[in-house]
Amino acid sequence: MLRRATPSTSRRPSRAAKRKPTSAGTGPALLAGGNPQIAKADGDAPVQAYLAAMPGWKRDVGRRLDALIARTVPGVRKAVKWNSPFYGVEGRGWFLNLHCFTKYVKVAFFRGTSLRPLPPGESTHAEVRYLDIHEDEPLDEELVASWIRQAAALPGWNP
Repeated sequence: MLRRATPSTSRRPSRAAKRKPTSAGTGPALLAGGNPQIAKADGDAPVQAYLAAMPGWKRDVGRRLDALIARTVPGVRKAVKWNSPFYGVEGRGWFLNLHCFTKYVKVAFFRGTSLRPLPPGESTHAEVRYLDIHEDEPLDEELVASWIRQAAALPGWNP
């Protein structure tokens, strides 16, 4: 007689079992696409923990973007929410976030349709535009800094 699999008898790994530790075997787990699992928190420290846990070449991209944002928007507000670093201006809301995917790092500009020139990636959200950064692709820091400057000057997103 065949027995139907139930949650207690199923051989499928649990969600927790699917999470992978970072390359050093310690530190935050890596979720789908190598996105670091970092607890929700405000401030630079959780953002730096996220950046340090980004795998491989993505870590350098993340640190480079973080430094560019900090240089472009003095006093930028930082936080980790939903396993992604968020950047904002106090009293105005969040203007962008980063997220690791398997083959790229995604930068989301929450009011991206107001930026000129438009960031290249479209979204299902009316005002959001994306920039996907792939390995070995040049990063036009001047253009990205321009988008950051413009985005920080706009009213941000308030969840």
